[in-house]
Amino acid sequence: MGKKEKGAKEKPLEKMTAKELREIAKDIEEIQGAHAMNKEELLAAIRKAKGIEEPKKKKGASMRELKAKIKELKAKAQQAKEANDLKMYKIYRKRASRLKKKTRRAI
Repeated sequence: MGKKEKGAKEKPLEKMTAKELREIAKDIEEIQGAHAMNKEELLAAIRKAKGIEEPKKKKGASMRELKAKIKELKAKAQQAKEANDLKMYKIYRKRASRLKKKTRRAI
């Protein structure tokens, strides 16, 4: 079992699973609530605590941001439909549809 732990510490943070990152985060006092964090949040917190620079991100929005925008556009479309503004309703629906396609490509 000692070999597994040694191998886990040699692995780069990006290649580790969320479970492994949580184990590392437990040992760092500055990080609280690690069990509620997802992998991206754990990576950011561990890098910040250890003083490691974050790698440059790809262009484009994260999945959470895309889904939040889709939800917002759907709400606006519903409001437009209730106000009998069919032109804006179609515009909002089309924008939401485009963002859904982006989420499918991002996976």
